[in-house]
Amino acid sequence: MKASIWYNNNDIRLEEVPTPSPGQGEMLVKVISCGICGSDIVEWYRLPRAPLIQGHEVGVEVVETGPGVSKYKKGDRLFIAPKVPCLKCSYCLKGHYPQCNVIKDRLPGGFAEYILVPKDLVLNGTYLLPDNVSYDQATFIEPLACVVRAQRLAAIEEGQTLLILGSGISGLLHIKLARHKKCKVIATDINQRKLELAKSYGADYVADAASDVTEQLLHYNGRKADAVIVTTSAMSALKQAWETVDMGGVVVLFTVPEPGKDVVVPVNDFWRKEIRILTSYYCGPPDIEEALDLITNRDIMVDDLITHRLPLKDTDKGFKMLLDGSESLKIIIKPHES
Repeated sequence: MKASIWYNNNDIRLEEVPTPSPGQGEMLVKVISCGICGSDIVEWYRLPRAPLIQGHEVGVEVVETGPGVSKYKKGDRLFIAPKVPCLKCSYCLKGHYPQCNVIKDRLPGGFAEYILVPKDLVLNGTYLLPDNVSYDQATFIEPLACVVRAQRLAAIEEGQTLLILGSGISGLLHIKLARHKKCKVIATDINQRKLELAKSYGADYVADAASDVTEQLLHYNGRKADAVIVTTSAMSALKQAWETVDMGGVVVLFTVPEPGKDVVVPVNDFWRKEIRILTSYYCGPPDIEEALDLITNRDIMVDDLITHRLPLKDTDKGFKMLLDGSESLKIIIKPHES
């Protein structure tokens, strides 16, 4: 089979690799759609495991099941989580599913024609797609689940004011979910096109990230934000987050700067104002189930976020487009289309 092997962002090769056969409890699936995630292009995060087949936002079809697999059959349409928790350790029992380190298996990369699904993921990380959810829509289940988790951890609820720093794909999903919750939403970006998209997808007010965001927030909202969600790794966004969160509010670090960057937190000021700082990494089974329901019920529309569909041979082109960021949002790789 063919697969895109990632060595770094400037070296992605289409190579021939063996097509695996499923063993006990495993499945072989055909990749119909696989989204390029913003984390896929973060080299400091990915390089330690290179070379590798990337891609974890998938819509797939079952080709063959191994011995012991009875829940799924050839032709089933599925979403498969990138990894699963054990559901039994102390972290899982406290709801910290992403921090579970008991189960090590990960979904092999989706920028390939086929994937061999490990037993643990067959058991606990595989979801049948409803008839009204397309393979392309399935690529949004995991990123939306991460957004669902972040907003749940921050206790986002109706009537709150959210400031979303960064209007890339994650920021736009945060906007859509916040609007579904009937929140007031202000969004920022340095890209004028993305600001226009943020407005069209439900932001009540948008501000150029290079401007005085605090001043604009106060002018529009009359006070600072109940929650500030940081979806960009820019150091300037962190400074804006500290400046724009209201007393008793929360800052959610959905994205972080690269290692080695010193982040200065005004703890004395935050202590007096009772401001929380939360980090949100990945998602858990309840978040995936909620995201799938939101997409299935059309509570969150995702098709309008897709800007490009590319064949497997153009995976490198997709990475370059995402790195540039000026024209793309969600880029989906279609391994079986030319």
